[in-house]
Parts: sequence; structure tokens; C-alpha cells
Amino acid sequence: MPRAGAEAVVDADPRAALIARVRARLLDSDTPPSPAVVAAAVRREGRLLPEAEVVALAASLDAALHGLGPLDALVRDPAVTDVLVNAPAEVWVDRGVGLERAEVAFADDAAVRSLAQRLASRCGRRLDDASPCVDARLPGGMRLHAVLPPVSAGATLLSLRLARRAAFSLDDLVDAGALPPLGAEWLRAMVRARCAFVLTGGTGTGKTTVLSALLGEVDPAHRVVTVEDVCELRPAHPHVVSLEARAANVEGAGAVTVRDLVREALRMRPDRLVVGEARGGEVVDLLGAMNTGHEGSASTLHANAPAAVPARLEALGALAGLDRDALHAQVLAALDAIVHLVREPSGRRRVAAIGVLRRASGGGLEVVDALMLGSDGEVRAGPGERALRRAVER
Repeated sequence: MPRAGAEAVVDADPRAALIARVRARLLDSDTPPSPAVVAAAVRREGRLLPEAEVVALAASLDAALHGLGPLDALVRDPAVTDVLVNAPAEVWVDRGVGLERAEVAFADDAAVRSLAQRLASRCGRRLDDASPCVDARLPGGMRLHAVLPPVSAGATLLSLRLARRAAFSLDDLVDAGALPPLGAEWLRAMVRARCAFVLTGGTGTGKTTVLSALLGEVDPAHRVVTVEDVCELRPAHPHVVSLEARAANVEGAGAVTVRDLVREALRMRPDRLVVGEARGGEVVDLLGAMNTGHEGSASTLHANAPAAVPARLEALGALAGLDRDALHAQVLAALDAIVHLVREPSGRRRVAAIGVLRRASGGGLEVVDALMLGSDGEVRAGPGERALRRAVER
């Protein structure tokens, strides 16, 4: 049976109607759509198409069956980091300067749903009415997130985050304006001194990119073990072991959490333990590792401002049953620095500040600026600069 929307072509355009009929027939068949097969299908319609159109139609059908359909050209663009499908005719991309509308479209929501389900099956995951959400990593590193109606209102939602083709170095970040040269020198000194640090910032500020660059500065003789919900860290380092969490199967069994993996990682003789993002009770195990000989360990943390970091850590510690005072003691003993990133209205992502943690006058924790990195490249010292200097010179 022809796919929904395949015949929704104005009859006033006979060539477009012909292509739609051929496309629908071949998509519903099991025959690979080679140019010869496409040409034969066109002839069965009693028509002929120029060779160039036959080849283009074959490529389009192959993309629809095995690739990403209308999204193929977008994911091949080396500047694209994210592709977001909100509706069949509403596709957005991020090329590093904010979201922009892409000039591509799907035939209908059934086509978006079909693509999402095919990608989910590649990951060994189920996406249907009984399991309408999926978050997984495709072979090759691309991250997939999809939601089906009625959980998503009105249309299938599809989000793709592309894996970096190559890891950025600190020098690359300086060239891109994400980091001033003096800021890069401080960060290098932190890594070489085996300072423990957390990168903070909102969604899409570049925390993973900067963390990968910093891990590239780690001593090549050190063994780096990374733990992530979905593997995205790709540091340019010769000895990296990556662990990835696993969701439960449809029966609700078989889950392997980030916290499980942090405990496993500690048995793998890591010189540096890295948690891609602390979002649960694993923060307590990470702090414990930092305090028991795993110097130079690191993580990222969602926080809109450095001042919000203590509250975020307290909330995560509570998930693991650690009380406020015990958490404060662990954090003060473990963490040497907080590196905060921002995303400006222009879409530019950059390191904005490096801070240190200390006891607040009320007995809690507070983050004190050590270095403020301006958008103009200027680096200004703050009241915490002396503590940061002691950490990198110890």
C-alpha cells in the first residue's frame, strides 16, 4: 500500500506525480533502489526520465531507506552540531551560531516516525506506542533522541547531536574565540597540577567540548577512564577507556547506571576518573574518588551561574543520601576549581570564569571568582586568584 502523503502532489505537475508514484512503490518494496531498478519502475509507468533525474531519485530513495532521508545533507555539513525536527516541514540546525531553519522537509509525520524508529532499531532500542521515547547513541557516535505522539503534541520529535569529527585542542578553542590565551595557560596549569575540577554551564554552552580539550592535555602516561550516560567525550589522548550507561530493556531489567559505572571504573586503575555529566547520586562516588587518590578527576554539571553550583551539588548529594554538612566537607576537600561556560546571544560559546569553593559566612559553600574571562579576551583576577594559584603550584 502506498505510504501516506505519497499521492499528495498536484496533478498539474505530471513529472512530480510520476516521481511520487515511483517513490512510493519502491519504498514499499524490498528491492534496493539502484538506478536500474528506478529506471525500470519509471518505464512501467509508460514514461521516461532523464538519466540525471533517475540517478538523483535512486540516491534519494537510498537515503530514505538506509540513511537519514532529507537530513542526509545536513549531517554531512561539518559545521552542523545539532539537527532538530519539530514537524515534517519544520527542521532546525545549529552550526555553532544558534538555531536556524533548514530548507528541508519530510513528506509527512509518518516519514519522520519511520526514520526515528529505524534509527532506534540501529541502537537496539524500541520506539513505538508502548515505548514512545528513546535516548541512545548511534554507531559512529551520533546521539539520538526521539519522542512519538501523543507524548509529543501533534508530531514526532527527532533530535540528533552529531559527534565531533575531530577533538578540539585548547589552541583550537583560543583560535575560535572561546578562550583567551592567558585563560588557556591557566587551564593547562590546572590539568598538569592534577587539580580536580568541574565544568559548569547551561545546556549547549560547550562543556563537553572544553572537557575533551582539557583531557587532551593530560599526561600521556596517565590512564583516563570516562563514564557517560551517552558517550560524547572524544579527547585526543592515547590512553582513554570509555564506559557508557545502559537503559533498562522493555521488561524493566538490565539497566546499568552511571553510578554503577563509576564504581566499576574505580576498579580499573584510573589515573583520572571523568564523569561526563554529574546528574545524580554518582556525584558522591566521584567526590569520594577525588578524595582517595584519584587527583585530577573531573566532571561537568548543569548550572546557570557559578553561584548556583553549591545548591546543585547539595541536591545531587541528597539523591545519594549524603547530608549537607558531609557533602560540604567532601566538596571542599575534593574540588580545586569550577570552570564556568556561557553561550552568548550571538551563539558564541566561551569560558567566562574560573572560580574556587570556600566556606560562606553562614556556614554553607560559595564559589568565589578567581579569574574573570571577558568576551574581549581580557583576563581579570578575582578574590579567589590566590587560592587557585596555590592549587596549580602545589
